[in-house]
Amino acid sequence: MFATRMHRWKTVALTTAAVLVGLTAPALTATPASATTTAYDSTYYKNAVGKTGTALKSSLHTIISTNVTKISYAAVWNALMATDQDPNNSNNVILLYSGVSRAKSLNGGDVGDWNREHTWAKSHGDFGEVTGPGTDLHHLRPADVQVNSIRGNLDFDNGGSAVTNGGGSTVDSDSFAPRAADRGDVARMILYMAVRYEGDDGFADLEPNEKVNNGSNPYMGKLSVLKAWSEADPPSAFEEKRNDVIYSTYQHNRNPFIDHPEWVEAIW
Repeated sequence: MFATRMHRWKTVALTTAAVLVGLTAPALTATPASATTTAYDSTYYKNAVGKTGTALKSSLHTIISTNVTKISYAAVWNALMATDQDPNNSNNVILLYSGVSRAKSLNGGDVGDWNREHTWAKSHGDFGEVTGPGTDLHHLRPADVQVNSIRGNLDFDNGGSAVTNGGGSTVDSDSFAPRAADRGDVARMILYMAVRYEGDDGFADLEPNEKVNNGSNPYMGKLSVLKAWSEADPPSAFEEKRNDVIYSTYQHNRNPFIDHPEWVEAIW
């Protein structure tokens, strides 16, 4: 079922920002979390609506971690063929970072293939490809093999030189920036992971920070850039449908920042 949106969150955020000018707010106490209305607010998100800061983050963690179906890493191949199907060509998937439409059958590890990109790099927290964070469809996307290799495990930040066949993505020695049309998607996937994995399930507590070169630490930067990307590139119809497919067919949980993009500012 597709969520019904009322895109009022930016207006509310701007109004709130105007009120807060000159004030120093403590961390995790930002914008009220009630600006967007979705079809899930009275059911799935009922315990989160109206909250903000740490209370909202904690509530969402419980919601998106409850009754979740986990899939194997091998099963991710077929799942991505459904979640990222090209709406104009059912034989293809749309690749993250480059935006290219490529045949589903070209999945693998060779030049010209697409493979499974962990937007939250699996080395950041050392969870690898294990069932759980290593197979969570909310941050796994199909990507061109070579572009994926160039991104590697780099943190996200602005700047850099153009990535070959990257659709406008850029890279430098310590960071990667997706093409503009994918920046909000990446931000919301990273922030989903930070709420989903809080260190209470045997995996690392994943958190965004303001650094690059995070290495094997369970952090991903830069938070301020990710927040700006999320606001500049709001959820698209493709992203919303993807969220619905994961919820209804595979994991049975949702990315709350696709349904409520204003919750990014409400938490961070």
